[in-house]
Amino acid sequence: MSISQQAFLRDAMRRLNLTRDVFATRIGVKRRALDTWLLPEGSQEFRAMPEVVERFVSEIVQNSALLEKYTQSAQAGPLRERIAVDGKHQLISVDQFSRESVEDLFRVADLMQPIARRQKVSRVLEGAVLGNLFFEASTRTRVSFGSAFCRLGGSVCDTTGFTFSSMAKGESIYDTSRVMSGYVDAMVIRHPDQGSVAEFARATNIPVVNGGDGPGEHPSQALLDLYTILTEFSRLGKLLDGAHIAMVGDLKYGRTVHSLIKLLALYKGIKFTLISPPGLEMPAYIIEQASRNDNVIEQKSVLADGLAGVDVIYATRVQKERFANDETEGYTADFQISRAMIDTHCGPDTIVMHPLPRDSRPGANDLSVDLNDDPRLAIFRQTDNGIPIRMAIFAVLLGVEGLVQHSMRDVTWKHPSHIGPDDSTFHGLD
Repeated sequence: MSISQQAFLRDAMRRLNLTRDVFATRIGVKRRALDTWLLPEGSQEFRAMPEVVERFVSEIVQNSALLEKYTQSAQAGPLRERIAVDGKHQLISVDQFSRESVEDLFRVADLMQPIARRQKVSRVLEGAVLGNLFFEASTRTRVSFGSAFCRLGGSVCDTTGFTFSSMAKGESIYDTSRVMSGYVDAMVIRHPDQGSVAEFARATNIPVVNGGDGPGEHPSQALLDLYTILTEFSRLGKLLDGAHIAMVGDLKYGRTVHSLIKLLALYKGIKFTLISPPGLEMPAYIIEQASRNDNVIEQKSVLADGLAGVDVIYATRVQKERFANDETEGYTADFQISRAMIDTHCGPDTIVMHPLPRDSRPGANDLSVDLNDDPRLAIFRQTDNGIPIRMAIFAVLLGVEGLVQHSMRDVTWKHPSHIGPDDSTFHGLD
């Protein structure tokens, strides 16, 4: 098999739109056996599936009637062409994606998992240089993009801050973008002004990735969030169609939820519960877009009123740097998502997510640290997924995704089976 066993099986389940339980029944095996086949190959509990099972799954997936709806996107050309903006291979907004192209990107991310997990290395971007241009403070996003590019063999040039940059001296976005394009092969841009990244992109033909534009969008974060939800649902035996998603906190300025809700709206029959203090509600134009595909949207102003029966809680940080006047007045301790709150209103399979950073100081009213040892907390699995997703973005935009599988070789250093000492035991089971 030319791809990893984990990627092969996950791709089959996505193509057939089956949960783990139903898929196990379909191929005639116990759920526990399927779980061991889906583990990363470096896991101690990993088991190779029998050759007869591999042949059987391949025959199911290759059935022309089942695959008709899934092959339409592939027939339309390479993924980089299908998500192109005005003919350019850039990632500015999640609006560039259809459900099919999102899932095609996730298949590329699956291929990246052995590299992201420090089991394999690849040099498909050797010689390429990434320019990380962050005109707004960032740690996680900037390092994540840099790490993803380096893990494919490229190198990174970072620049942060605005005060001493050429733009602070009056240089236009057009001039800055054009000059930087002569130095690097791709750019990630973060800027405090909505629409500014698109302006950077219009001034160049090299790949540009939106790393966050003020209160606008954060497409790579939304992609990794959706990928996390799908992998967590796979572990729990759930499908995303028909799920109940709660988004909590600053929904007015939180660009992560703006992008994520639009991606989630590509799926069917989702119930969105939007919980925010008065004045920090989700913008009306985004709600209108998210209402497609028979999705239902309800808005609440009290946290406890909106958590019953949810499959996912997505909490957001208070974007105080974007606030005007006294918009934080309604953001009280009642909006803190704590273990007591989750235990009272949610079930054992609820997934708790947050784009980070979270404010862990006492009285911050953010996601509580008392959830740190709770397996429902998925924030670190979520951040880990940022590496394969951003690797997939670079590989697709630079046209090398087809080279990755055959370029891999084993790592030569020792790495831990779990990254953090408190990672849940199922951390690798995705």
